[in-house]
Amino acid sequence: MTEDEKIQVAVFRFGVISDFVTGAQMSRREKRLFLHDKCARKWQIPFSGKTRISMGTILRWCRLYTDSRGDLKSLYPKDRSDQGKARAMDEETCLALIRLRADMPALAVPQLIEQMNRQKRAAPGIVLNNSTVYRFLHEQNLMNPQIQNPVDRRKFEAELPNDLWQSDVMHGPKVDADSKLRKTYLIAIIDDHSRLIVYAHFYLTENLAAYLDAFENAIATRGLPRKLYVDNGAAFRSHHLEYISASLAISLIHAKPYTPQGKGKIERWFKTVRSSFLPLFKGAGLVELNDSLTRWITESYHKRIHSATGQTPFERFTGKMHCLRSAPVNLKDYFRKVARRTVSQDRSITLDGRLYEAPVALIGKRVELLYHGSEPEKVEIKYQDKSFGMIRTVDLNVNYRVKRDKNNNPQIQNNDFIKYQGGKLLSQKGGDHE
Repeated sequence: MTEDEKIQVAVFRFGVISDFVTGAQMSRREKRLFLHDKCARKWQIPFSGKTRISMGTILRWCRLYTDSRGDLKSLYPKDRSDQGKARAMDEETCLALIRLRADMPALAVPQLIEQMNRQKRAAPGIVLNNSTVYRFLHEQNLMNPQIQNPVDRRKFEAELPNDLWQSDVMHGPKVDADSKLRKTYLIAIIDDHSRLIVYAHFYLTENLAAYLDAFENAIATRGLPRKLYVDNGAAFRSHHLEYISASLAISLIHAKPYTPQGKGKIERWFKTVRSSFLPLFKGAGLVELNDSLTRWITESYHKRIHSATGQTPFERFTGKMHCLRSAPVNLKDYFRKVARRTVSQDRSITLDGRLYEAPVALIGKRVELLYHGSEPEKVEIKYQDKSFGMIRTVDLNVNYRVKRDKNNNPQIQNNDFIKYQGGKLLSQKGGDHE
């Protein structure tokens, strides 16, 4: 499994256990209910045909993450010890079992094995036993009939500030930008407990870069949330956003398609923006629009008593400041992109069309490059979790003059002149000279 695939698996596993490891206050009964709910749920597990997760597996992931003090790498899948060896059941046998179970759902496991052997549906060399087949059918949820439970639509509210943030995008007014009218998009994040607007800003795009800018500013301003509830838009369905959230111990939750009920608080705030802010805005530019929005939020919305809580959003948020998790000092580093490259024999690495020079010790190694797209001159290089500092762009003019001695040591050649090789020189007076 590649490093990128391991990261995807680790991010998924963190999403499963985040309710138990991010400091949320729960009673033993609530934890037990959460566990049973997660075990009963169907999951899309990366790089696996399974759809169910056992209680023991969830508890083991929690223990690994807690023992490592929140290191996401503790959730990386381990390489199998039986790689390259025959396993209990191959894919062909597993598929045959699933088909036979569908045809004969009432058949007990011993009789199911008997039918598999009688019909010769097991792959050559595969010996089926009760425990292996039972475990497989249980993992595939083929031991019991499915029971569809009604969806709980009751209202809810997070218990503490920063327990849960809701985020979404609203289409805004057109403004003057680059000498033409451009459409704006309001990216906003609201604290579920207090209704405080953690961060809100109008952008000219609704892409991932815009959302990450808003998300980073929100954390820098108000601290770390335990959960982030977002839409299913392209900007939110990003492995980069999932990795950032998991690295900061934030559980990223995506709303189910066509179910806007879960985003009720941010949707209601957008309605307030349309009715109370936009009609009063008389400016024309993007900077002016954002300045006006910030003043309106700070001086009006945050100071107005909310009908549902009986408090102003600011009072309710700051009333339990001791519960907040502060942002890490190196918050900006968490938002860097990660690229993987192999260092060539001449020490060079290409990244986004730029040529960089790596340390000699990393020649031939598969390395990680961490960088911000807006700061191509600041690229950190890592190998096996060890930082080798920042790498610099290659100066092609200097490299052209680099020669190596017999011991392969680089030396700069400064004799950049053309030697006289005979011929005639033309004088300024027009005569020829030897």
